[in-house]
Amino acid sequence: MGPWLTVVGIGDGGLATLTGEQTAALGEAAHLFGGRRHLAMLDASISGTRTAWAQPFAATQPQILAVRGQPTVILATGDPSWFGPVAWLRGFLAKGDMRILPSPSAFSLAAARLGWPLETVRCLSAHGRPVADLAPSMLDKQRLMVLSSDGTTPLALAEQLCAAGLGASSLTVCEHLGGTQERILAMEAANMAPGPFAALNLVAVECRGAAGHGLFGLPDTAFRHDGKMTKRPLRALALAALRARPGALLWDIGAGCGSIAVEWSRLGGRAIAIEPREDRRAMLAENAGRLAGPGIEIVAGTAPDALDGLPAPDAVFIGGGLSPETFARAYAALTPGGDLAAHAVTLESEAQLLSIHARLGGELLRIAGCTASPVGGLTGWRPHMPVTHLHLTKPVDAP
Repeated sequence: MGPWLTVVGIGDGGLATLTGEQTAALGEAAHLFGGRRHLAMLDASISGTRTAWAQPFAATQPQILAVRGQPTVILATGDPSWFGPVAWLRGFLAKGDMRILPSPSAFSLAAARLGWPLETVRCLSAHGRPVADLAPSMLDKQRLMVLSSDGTTPLALAEQLCAAGLGASSLTVCEHLGGTQERILAMEAANMAPGPFAALNLVAVECRGAAGHGLFGLPDTAFRHDGKMTKRPLRALALAALRARPGALLWDIGAGCGSIAVEWSRLGGRAIAIEPREDRRAMLAENAGRLAGPGIEIVAGTAPDALDGLPAPDAVFIGGGLSPETFARAYAALTPGGDLAAHAVTLESEAQLLSIHARLGGELLRIAGCTASPVGGLTGWRPHMPVTHLHLTKPVDAP
């Protein structure tokens, strides 16, 4: 049996903008699913039964499966594969069950209106998710396109940009792209009008502001902390050793205020931050929400017991609570070819790292830095506590 489900992307212009293939799919459908706005675009020539998305969205799944094998259409906005229903559908349908007939995405239409090369733009969505999740992408000189959740999103984006020191950013609100009510409004984040804006909009952002953070190497002052944290130079060393990268999962054991997990998440990875102290978990949650977006899961507990049941990591950082049991459990869980880094500041922890290095090898460094600071009316060096850094890569043929 060939595809029985067709996902049709439709623009704000309605049926008049559809291709012949898309129009034929609608005419042949026995069942049609979609949002109320999309279903309202259909005229009397479309005879299939019409079902609006349930609330929550995923509750429609049994209704779709109930018509398996019958000609069915799902209506979506623009390109259904780009922040549309395709990813959700593939969670319970095979590739061969469906065909996808896209229309131009809102990103493509906005790029055409603004003259932006789309390959230079970060395309994001705030639909059904907090605007704060976009914080890691708000970087000076970065161009963003953001699908809005509703008419309140443009102002929320402007407020987030200002909080990040990017109040000079320009925002272009693109409403009803491709439709008869299309409207494009441009303004500065610091002087953003409260609206009203149409519920259907996309916001194009040119981020500007020297006060904003970079993607990597956040200053220590960016974090709320109690003084116990992995400082920027050692954080950079650890993240480089762990090969921070998009999609990889990190265990940050003894996470404290979460500086390692936050930076890992900003670089596109996922992190599980394990921290026993409630006050530090509160700081970690605040830092993650303000700086990292949604990529961090916080686990309350003390290693090694708190590691039970966690998904296997691609990388492990042990910044606090190092013990032979914690190291053994973390190293055993690490995926073959994955990396583990651990830092020690006490003689007892350093002795453990020396023992591990003697057994398993790896890279062993001792870092002792100084910071220039006032000494009376002059300047002198104030030494930091030396830190021992161990980095191991688990052999790919390890069990």
